[in-house]
Amino acid sequence: MKTKLLIAAIAFSPLMTQAQNPKPSAAVKSPAAVHASALVIDGHADTPQRILDEHFDLTDPLGTGQVNLESAKKGNLGAEFFSIWVDPEQWKGRYSERTLALIDAVRQQAAKHPDKIKLATSAADIEAAHTQGKFAELMGIEGGHSIENSLGLLRDYYALGARYMTLTWSNSNDWADSSGDIKDTKIPHTKEGLTEFGKDVVYEMNRLGMMVDVSHVSDKTFYRTLVISRAPVIASHSDARALCDVSRNMTDEMLHAVKVNGGVVMVNLFSGFLSQQWSDAQQAQKPERERTIAAYKAQAISEGHEATSAEIDKIQRQWLDKIPRPPFSLLIDHIDHIAKVAGVDHVGIGSDFDGIHGQLPEGIDSAADLPKVTEALMARGYSAQDCRKILGGNLLRVFREVERVSRELQAADRPRITEKQTGEK
Repeated sequence: MKTKLLIAAIAFSPLMTQAQNPKPSAAVKSPAAVHASALVIDGHADTPQRILDEHFDLTDPLGTGQVNLESAKKGNLGAEFFSIWVDPEQWKGRYSERTLALIDAVRQQAAKHPDKIKLATSAADIEAAHTQGKFAELMGIEGGHSIENSLGLLRDYYALGARYMTLTWSNSNDWADSSGDIKDTKIPHTKEGLTEFGKDVVYEMNRLGMMVDVSHVSDKTFYRTLVISRAPVIASHSDARALCDVSRNMTDEMLHAVKVNGGVVMVNLFSGFLSQQWSDAQQAQKPERERTIAAYKAQAISEGHEATSAEIDKIQRQWLDKIPRPPFSLLIDHIDHIAKVAGVDHVGIGSDFDGIHGQLPEGIDSAADLPKVTEALMARGYSAQDCRKILGGNLLRVFREVERVSRELQAADRPRITEKQTGEK
């Protein structure tokens, strides 16, 4: 009897009641805690141009940029895919020279700061850097023109650390079509979106373990690539066309295709891809903006020096700053739309920091502001698990699957792919 009374007393004691019914605040994590617990991976930033051309160091103050180690730490940005982008006009005939210089600039950052930065070339490397408290830097080639129609150069870039390649930039190349010039009848385009050589490029990327990036490509090239690729694809920095009707964004049908493929679409923070109103205003001022840039280039030539990317970017900013920034909520609208159409397992973040002339929505000025994304998503009902997927988990999953497909293809006894280096348009 005494034993039963003792059990009853314990069962209804304040201590036991508290243990069985924890306070809601103890069970629900705050947005700040959720963000801090995530491995945040950004799919795209153009910082390498600052590093190479402006001798910028990631340990330097941020200045006019959007990514450095301090801002990454404040925003809990654990890994960044740095874009290796070569201006197709300025570097015509010298694409590989510029590509290699940018790759070297990124690699030197890790060499100079081994206690703070880890050059990552695998999903495991990203996780290892996170465990070690280091910033993981990765690289992606932005624009297939960088390989100069050479599978050998593609392999060399992979060997140096490039882990994705955007098949085109805003310019079509010999083997794939871009959304940027698809309506230009003066530019030759492919019949099916990819030439035979283009298909070989996709296959070789699959075999190497290099993620295939479909941001920037034409719709036809997008669909042809998804048919050809044996591994999930990524869109490293693209938004939803249903919310902002520009060719760089993806239709709902394309978003659904990425879901079926198992890939991930990483939302771009550029105002021109988020806001229809901002995009229209940008297009309206384009002729005068381009005349100003052309005048600067002509003046540079007359003075005996090359036009610099930094000065061109400054001119772009001066013009685009005249357009009011769109509301922060539009960024969350795009994430939310892609999550609803493709599923929460197929959306991520691809900021385009340092490549969009500072034109970000209100409330986002650098990597330090990334926690605001988590806060806004949770305010819309996204769980902690959902947020961790969007912030980096989904890209990490795709990266691992691309690596698995690579091992499978390399182990298979398959015929050697063609050695031809150009494709018929």
